[in-house]
Amino acid sequence: MSGHSKWATIHRKKGELDQARGKVFQKIAKELYVAAKQGSPDPDSNAALRLVVEKAKAANMPKDNIQKAIDKAKGASEGENFEAVRYEGYGPAGVAFMVDCLTDNRNRTASQVRSAFTKHGGNLGTDGSVSYLFKRIGMIEIPVQYDEEEIMLASLDAGAEDVTKEEDVYQITMPAEALLAVKDALSQMGVEEFLTSEVTYLATNQVDVDAEVHEKVEKLMDALEELDDVQEVYHNLK
Repeated sequence: MSGHSKWATIHRKKGELDQARGKVFQKIAKELYVAAKQGSPDPDSNAALRLVVEKAKAANMPKDNIQKAIDKAKGASEGENFEAVRYEGYGPAGVAFMVDCLTDNRNRTASQVRSAFTKHGGNLGTDGSVSYLFKRIGMIEIPVQYDEEEIMLASLDAGAEDVTKEEDVYQITMPAEALLAVKDALSQMGVEEFLTSEVTYLATNQVDVDAEVHEKVEKLMDALEELDDVQEVYHNLK
């Protein structure tokens, strides 16, 4: 993704923000449920859950919603279960896509994802066909209202690899395991607003396409993100 800036994506879809926010909260609630059910319901003793809680906070998900999803996991029966599934494929002009899902019905999800690819000029690939084009990283985005040098020093000292200024945000990347340490360091220096705080995947090679193909790729991306079982969509479009 071009910097993988979700903040930029929000601006691109500003007219649909309220509707999109509800969809985002629904997906994060599912992640909270899964993380809490698979480990301790206490974020302090469950690193996977704390990562999702941090992601929820960055998305401005209400505290009550976060706690409700965790509480639901504590009272869930053993029969309730979501499975993590990843689909890999290609969009128009060979743009690589990696689609992460949480599902309680693998057949339903596979059918829906395959249909989205087919309808928008793409096709599903085999496992590993595009994942090698992405690397797992931690990413934090904060407003540029903070001093750039102080942000850079605090981030790099805590384990970040890169700090860049993109549009109206600082984008900070780091090894996935350093995400919480970097966020804690930024919080200690006074940062209160985090636009993005999550473990994600970044394309190592980006594909440049013309405006017409770019629009087609965005339509495929939107179609995938609309699916209830889809949690994240990654691509290597420049």
